[in-house]
Amino acid sequence: MASTVQEPPPTDPHRAPGSGQAGNGGWRNLVPPDNDRQAVLDYSPPPTSTAIWVVLFAITMMFAAFTSALFVRKGSSLDWQSFTLPPILYFNTLVLLASSITLEVARRRIAAVIGDLNSQVNGPAVWLYITLFLGLLFITGQYVAWLQLRGRGLYLATNPSSSFFYVLTVTHALHVLGGLGGLVYVLHKLSKSILRRNQLDATARYWHFMGGLWVYLLLLLWSKL
Repeated sequence: MASTVQEPPPTDPHRAPGSGQAGNGGWRNLVPPDNDRQAVLDYSPPPTSTAIWVVLFAITMMFAAFTSALFVRKGSSLDWQSFTLPPILYFNTLVLLASSITLEVARRRIAAVIGDLNSQVNGPAVWLYITLFLGLLFITGQYVAWLQLRGRGLYLATNPSSSFFYVLTVTHALHVLGGLGGLVYVLHKLSKSILRRNQLDATARYWHFMGGLWVYLLLLLWSKL
């Protein structure tokens, strides 16, 4: 009996050898169907967005540890001395919240012109400069609050309550300075027309987080000190 030999299936001359079917099933699934690499890039979160969430989580855990230590120390302390918070802290809170508003205005306006070579960025950049100024004003106000406490004889080692005040406010102020550095970086990128939207969004998330964190710290200090 004569044997029949089946002809091999037709191959696509434009397909690379070993590429397999669309979707590259099995262990060769390295390229999306129809070579739609842009779909994968759009789906994958940018490294900047992932990193900022890691940073915010680390900051949250650190201040959660500070909060826990404050509760434990006050509950077991016989020498805890309460004091009135410097009134300027409430003004500083308004300044920081206002800076979040101006940054959000800047973010939306800049996002509308990113990628448009014919757009002018000077207008949106003004809102970033206002945010930067308000951030510096907040840091200055915090320094004034520390001076006011020193004028009342309250230093870092005076009492456990004053120690927690300085530790919490100074640590927060250092993180705000980091956010100011991020704003300067965004302004630099914007001036060269190489700013990416994910970089702007990451900076805005960090700054808004600093505002919310400060409101929490102010309520904590007001209720526990």
